[in-house]
Amino acid sequence: MYLPTAFREDSLKIQHDLIRAHPLGVVMTSGEGGLMANYVPCLLYPEGPHGVLRLHVARANPQLADLAAGRECLVAFQGAQAYITPSWYATKAETHKVVPTWNFVAVHVWGTPVIQDDPAWLRAQLDALTESQEKARAQPWSVDEAPADFVAAQMRAIVGVEIPIARIEGKWKVSQNRPAADRQGVAEGLANERGDAVMASLVARRGGLG
Repeated sequence: MYLPTAFREDSLKIQHDLIRAHPLGVVMTSGEGGLMANYVPCLLYPEGPHGVLRLHVARANPQLADLAAGRECLVAFQGAQAYITPSWYATKAETHKVVPTWNFVAVHVWGTPVIQDDPAWLRAQLDALTESQEKARAQPWSVDEAPADFVAAQMRAIVGVEIPIARIEGKWKVSQNRPAADRQGVAEGLANERGDAVMASLVARRGGLG
């Protein structure tokens, strides 16, 4: 990932927080069939130096062969993103030497996948993934509510994957490279014109606007 100094985010906690907040990762591999990518919900565990991802894929998914081949894969996670119009920049009124851009936050992780085909591992992963998304509901659904034979049949159709993270990068491109007046204009434009409080807050915090 292209990482200008102004946009680097090296805090492991902040990187992990983004993954947990946006757990649908794009799992990318390169195998005999060429490049392949799939969108897969992931759980992050604080194990090892950078963490471990646990996920599952369909047994029929052709990417499984790439994941089982012992080659490094890349998983990308994306958070908030927004188009930034030059009209929000104070610099536009001064020089007109401005162009549009796109703000975004993202984390990339690399690691060598390990296949997990043990039913107990798979069930634990399914329970944990379900609980992570259901826990905020007034009446959370659990895997135990489905018939046991149905769950067993569904589990036979999936394979678990564990990815110890060997390398991780974060990029928070949220107007840090613009003058203070431009950053203020971006934050106000996002909040007032777009109603995008999330990106507006990121621009304000990262830009030292309070």
